[in-house]
Amino acid sequence: MNLRRLALLAKLSPSAVSLALRDSPKISVATKKRVHELANRFGYKADALVVEMMRHLRKPPSVRQTACFGVISFYDNLRPWEHSLHLTRIYDGMKMRAGQLGYRLEPLWLRAPGMTHQRFKGILEARGIEGLLCFGSPDLDQEFPVDFNRCAIVTLGLSIRTSLHRVISHAYNDTAEALNRLYRLGYRRPGLVLGQYEEIRSAHAHSAAYLGWCEHRLSLDETLPILRLDQVEPRPLLSWLERHRPDAIVFVHLHNVLNELRAVLRKNGVRVPKDLGVLVISPVLDNTVFSGLQENQVLMGTWAVELLASRIANRDFGVPEHPRIEMIESLWVDNRSLRQSPSTVD
Repeated sequence: MNLRRLALLAKLSPSAVSLALRDSPKISVATKKRVHELANRFGYKADALVVEMMRHLRKPPSVRQTACFGVISFYDNLRPWEHSLHLTRIYDGMKMRAGQLGYRLEPLWLRAPGMTHQRFKGILEARGIEGLLCFGSPDLDQEFPVDFNRCAIVTLGLSIRTSLHRVISHAYNDTAEALNRLYRLGYRRPGLVLGQYEEIRSAHAHSAAYLGWCEHRLSLDETLPILRLDQVEPRPLLSWLERHRPDAIVFVHLHNVLNELRAVLRKNGVRVPKDLGVLVISPVLDNTVFSGLQENQVLMGTWAVELLASRIANRDFGVPEHPRIEMIESLWVDNRSLRQSPSTVD
């Protein structure tokens, strides 16, 4: 059953049937009801890809030629990715995939001087923007405005509290993979040093993975207490190392403190990896001496665009009833902070 056969059955033109199926106000209620009944009776189903293509082609040429996704955030500047290598790589992944799908990206500033939600909504409508890619917020408890419910929305990370479709790093699996790598190299007293911000940003996934892994791989008696730090604080770090004697640590923190970690260990005579193996989990590991897991930002950006495009195709706008979460595992970076082969372990 196709549209032309359905039109013959309804004794209408194909264009009239198409309008009726889309509940167009140009078609009477009685005619729309009759067309829908015929479609149900004879099993007519629209092809979702064709429907989306035709919806795009019906737009005015000026809008169609500039089809775009809005790129927003709750940061205090229009382009936060220009101030962060981590966000730059995500944006590059978004831009590449959006271009492949026929979209461009348009940065829009939610917190521009004088901007209101109503004015922002008007901008979206005037430009025909149906999809928003959100870079999140520096506030880890941010609500997303309900005013933009005519758009499909995909956000990055967990900083937006509202239940939205999102793409996040797989913090739990990353920590488990880090511990498994240490174990295969012969380390048997792994400790976890965890940045306070990373603890909250991951919804406690790193600490949960560490405690669960230690309970099942080692034992509760051999599990070391987690050290949580805001920055690299020499006194608590060195005291913890002295008291608990880990043979390796999983260090979860932001890129900007990694050189400081190296300096503190070197200054206090802790030789890496001879005295202590160090495996780092961080958004970026460039220009460091540490082995570890670095977030796959390009893939995060790519998947965010693909998820948003699929939500638009399914007309899934506003705050979803059942949000989708795409979790991306990090990439291994091999460097000089771990032993290169397993030691002999009984």
